Amino acid sequence: MTQYQGDQTVTVGEWFVTWLIMLIPIANIVMMFVWAFGSGTKPSKANFFKFALILLAISIVLGILLSIAGVLTFNAFGDYYY
Repeated sequence: MTQYQGDQTVTVGEWFVTWLIMLIPIANIVMMFVWAFGSGTKPSKANFFKFALILLAISIVLGILLSIAGVLTFNAFGDYYY
């Protein structure tokens, strides 16, 4: 795996293209992995997408846990609404 050797600054134009790609469903998740773990990605951009993937995983886990808690709460107290 080769390290990125060029200019370390991510330009505004690169962020704009990144933002446009992130608007495309399914492709955005695939590209998050490519940018996070790809060898040709600038370090700051790779770190940003590693953070974004961690945040996405935390959000999914919290969403599942809150959904389960909501279902359990409704099942426990649902009889009182009728």
